[in-house]
Amino acid sequence: MTKVQTDFKLGSMHCRNRVWVASGTFGYGDECLDLVDVNKIGAIVTKSLSLKPRDGNPPPRVVETPSGMINSIGLANIGVDRFLEEKAPFLQSLDTSVVVNIAAGSVEEYREVLERIESTDCCDAYEINVSCPNVKEGGLSFGTNVRMTAEITRELRPLTGKPLIVKLTPNITSVSEFARAVQDEGADAVSLINTLVGMSVDVRTRRPKISTTTGGLSGPAIRPVALAKVYETIRSVSIPVIGIGGITSANDALEFLITGAEAVEIGTANYLNPNVAVEIAEGITTFCQENDIRNVSEIIGTLQTDQTISVVKSWM
Repeated sequence: MTKVQTDFKLGSMHCRNRVWVASGTFGYGDECLDLVDVNKIGAIVTKSLSLKPRDGNPPPRVVETPSGMINSIGLANIGVDRFLEEKAPFLQSLDTSVVVNIAAGSVEEYREVLERIESTDCCDAYEINVSCPNVKEGGLSFGTNVRMTAEITRELRPLTGKPLIVKLTPNITSVSEFARAVQDEGADAVSLINTLVGMSVDVRTRRPKISTTTGGLSGPAIRPVALAKVYETIRSVSIPVIGIGGITSANDALEFLITGAEAVEIGTANYLNPNVAVEIAEGITTFCQENDIRNVSEIIGTLQTDQTISVVKSWM
């Protein structure tokens, strides 16, 4: 049977495979220890961290939809102090990569959270969630303003030598414009997509099914959109792209890899099966064995179209 090389490096971070768990869907990694061998996951992306603890939005804040779900959690988290005290020691003990996701309401808060975490050795990379309201500018999401997104990247880049991944929102006209902006400011990679804006109404009460009226749509329903956004981005930048959106199987993940994503993150599917990331990683290996592929990297960017796109991999 063909021996398959599954590991890869993103900057200084080494991952045993290309399947990560997405922020907000796997807690801080310690909640699922009885259900999954977390050391078989390529990387754990933590629940978003802000400077102070956040209670999040009032319930109801999750509703099931056809082939997906809408959530409006409101970035509820324990805050950076409790994270460093209660979660960091566990994460440091793992034999897998750890990516800390940071969320904030100002550029200054992004800086302070990253600086606090950087003073320890509890993670291998950072994922910057720019789909947050900028409290200093009336609640406008950072991620829908290219200037703000670039500014965050520019401010954070000098603070760490670890990989800096910017997580992009699809709720804009041209995601590639944002990807180019953060690449120009020194981001090591981009991850996409974050959730799409969605809404669901209870026809009996005539009220929205979640307290904030609209929320973030995720799950298989968004996968075709996610794949198209990844395709758009890969054609526009030379830094690695991490694909996210509705992935539930090895075949789904392979679509993103073939399109050119360097790795994938599994989100909503974790709620149905906490072991799904491990199973998807194993499924990718099986696919390679069945097709006599010796390194998963041979799959990346092999999409065939009427006009074949050559993916530039300047980071390799």
